[in-house]
Amino acid sequence: MSKPILDLTRSLYDLTEEYPELIPILLDMGLEGAANPILRKTVGRKLPVLEGLKRHGVPLEEARRKLAAKGFHVPGEEDPLEIRKERREQLKEIIRDIHRQANPDELRERFKDLLSDVGATEITQLEQELIQEGLSELEIKSLCDVHAAVFEEGLNNQVVQEEQAGHPVHTFKKENRKIEKIVTSLNELFAKLSQNDFASKENHVAEWRQLHEQLLEIEKHYSRKENILFAYLEKHGVNAPPKVMWAIHDDIRALLKEVSKTLRDQQPNVKELKETIERTARPAIKMITDMIYKEENIMFPMCIDTLTDQEWAEVAEQSEEIGYLVEPDTGWKPAITAERTVSLNQTPLSDNLSRGAEAEIPFETGVLTQKQLNLLLNNLPVDITFVDEQDTVRYFTFGKERIFQRSKAIIGREVKNCHPPDSVHIVEKILEDFRSGRKDSANFWLHLGEKYVYIQYFALRDENGNYAGTIEVSQDITEIQKVQGEKRIYT
Repeated sequence: MSKPILDLTRSLYDLTEEYPELIPILLDMGLEGAANPILRKTVGRKLPVLEGLKRHGVPLEEARRKLAAKGFHVPGEEDPLEIRKERREQLKEIIRDIHRQANPDELRERFKDLLSDVGATEITQLEQELIQEGLSELEIKSLCDVHAAVFEEGLNNQVVQEEQAGHPVHTFKKENRKIEKIVTSLNELFAKLSQNDFASKENHVAEWRQLHEQLLEIEKHYSRKENILFAYLEKHGVNAPPKVMWAIHDDIRALLKEVSKTLRDQQPNVKELKETIERTARPAIKMITDMIYKEENIMFPMCIDTLTDQEWAEVAEQSEEIGYLVEPDTGWKPAITAERTVSLNQTPLSDNLSRGAEAEIPFETGVLTQKQLNLLLNNLPVDITFVDEQDTVRYFTFGKERIFQRSKAIIGREVKNCHPPDSVHIVEKILEDFRSGRKDSANFWLHLGEKYVYIQYFALRDENGNYAGTIEVSQDITEIQKVQGEKRIYT
């Protein structure tokens, strides 16, 4: 295999994460920070290696020679920025070729050297650039499996850091191991059910129902990604890959829902069982297995590269409310060395409330303290979310039994990113109609499991009629639907 090509315009952190063997080489050239894990994760995230060499007076040619002696290749006389640009254009052209339905095997052969050292972060950045250039998210989603296959060698060659027990990524991976065991059991069961001998059909179906219920717990795994992890990636400008992954989650949910319908039948016939296995269940667990590969080779390495220790601490805290498929291990604590900044979990208001502040807030029809207002809103029998005039989520109630999952990570998130990709166009249409004044409300009702949910959207306008935002009000009306007659006596 040819020597790995080093792009010295990449950050110290990125290069040493991908090639840990660079650390002693760079240290020998005077970059002391290369050997300090804290500096690599902080300053090193922003410092291009080329800039660090310049600061220490190391000529590019000298660096090239020393790196070449250790088995690396650094392009020479040309402008490194042009080299990087050319490499990225080549990689983007590969993805365009995939879009044109080129043969993956031919692509791997044509671009063997280039593909051998492509990391997860670079792939996701390229896909995001292509979406910005006009390639639709749905097209990226449909080609996601082919992408993974074409870039497989580079992904498998990357150094994937094992997180300490208790770190959110460690917990995600621990859940993946449980999911894999369920999938293995399902595949073994499907092999039995697909045979012509259905003498033990009832026992097999009972086992399938049990395994399927366990698999449905994957919703906690996906919900933590969508409502917390994706929100933090978006704060770093990483928007496209989360949308693609969310769309795949929804495809998996739809297939699992179809399986649930079949298994609700107490006496499903043989033909129906076989059709469900081949048409729905096997595709679902194949997508789940593929998603595990994408998580552990693309999404999680990118998250490790992107999120700060403080943000990981917030991810861990907010994950508790959604829940897990497994019990998280203990041991990890965030290595926060910089001065703690005001985070999503510690706004000035929440700090005041935690200290029992009694600052009064005057309204047109009365006065409430901060504490009273918080109690009032969080005990309403509805969920309320407020989106400002810039389409940014600013507030949501935090009641005991909420209809839809919300985490503090969505505060400051663009509202369209809080919804599945397939429904974003509806959200955008509602906001457009509210903003233009064509409508002032929108209503929906649907079944969510055993709940019958009524969802209302209202446009907020100031005293001059100017659009000031939108509130979403969601309520479980299952019991309300049963109300008849009158009740006038308190019991």
